Amino acid sequence: MTSDSAPTPSTPVKAPGGLRALLLGKAGGRHRRRWVDYAFIAAFLLLLVITATVSDVFFTQRNLSNVGRQAVTNGLLSLGMLVVVLTGGIDLSVGSVVALAAVMVSGMSKGGMPLLLAILICLVVGVVAGAVNGIFIARFKLQPFIVTLATMGAIRGLVFVYSDIPITPTDPAFRAVLGAGFVGPFPVSALIMLACYPIVWFFINRAKSGRAIVAIGGNEEAVRLAGINVSWHILLAYMISGMFSALAGVMLASRLGIAQPSVGAGFELDAIAAVVIGGAALGGGGGGGSVFGTLAGVMALGMIDNLLNLFNVQSYYQQIFKGVIILVAVLWRRKQ
Repeated sequence: MTSDSAPTPSTPVKAPGGLRALLLGKAGGRHRRRWVDYAFIAAFLLLLVITATVSDVFFTQRNLSNVGRQAVTNGLLSLGMLVVVLTGGIDLSVGSVVALAAVMVSGMSKGGMPLLLAILICLVVGVVAGAVNGIFIARFKLQPFIVTLATMGAIRGLVFVYSDIPITPTDPAFRAVLGAGFVGPFPVSALIMLACYPIVWFFINRAKSGRAIVAIGGNEEAVRLAGINVSWHILLAYMISGMFSALAGVMLASRLGIAQPSVGAGFELDAIAAVVIGGAALGGGGGGGSVFGTLAGVMALGMIDNLLNLFNVQSYYQQIFKGVIILVAVLWRRKQ
């Protein structure tokens, strides 16, 4: 007489074929992702070697300081873009928010408002712009591409409503401290940007809201069934992106010493490129992408831009090159 007793510890229990295939697929994806990351690291090191070989100017202290200052805008934009991409979304309005914050902080500074108050107002405006994106995406379930494409145009219009001519800030501390200030050999603006990276790393990897944002990109329905407020966390991701975009606009105006209403066009391409190079999948989730991978992408793009500028390569060729980088990076990571 047979019994339906449970298998003994010595009896191997095989996983169902479908489950086993899923587990093997995930393991294979992780293995492939590691090799893709190694390939990008090797390409970055090769870029350093080529740069050192073909340019005698690149590794001078003055040029490296310029690289660090020029990378600040994209470095801040890419942080916000990373948080949005981890939810499975995208934010095309970041360049317009940069322009809005730049002209606002310059205009308020020129009008005599205290600098710290002007910066705080710009950050709030950035958060509000991000909240508008988040509400339409999270509450009304509209596609992030469509929503942020619409707000990109609307915010750009607001920039020209605010001012259709360049504005020069008059507060001497604005440029002397933020834009041109140094702590030893390090630009103040670059140090501010670098300080943001461990903060966002802690948020994504240790804070409950950050882990929820990553989980939403992986499986939104599972997160909802777990009792987590999905709409709030998507809204939060876009508000973070708006805040970093506004901060990038403030830092850009301080570096240039002038705010052009047309500034920021195409900046979203740089941010997306840095995030994808850093390992993030444009579909979202925790399968790839990291804060410090994004920083590596920012620095790689900064080096490429600077090297092309040293050789007087026209800007439109640089845009073609960045588009190719995005296509190659997405192609390599398509099966992760």
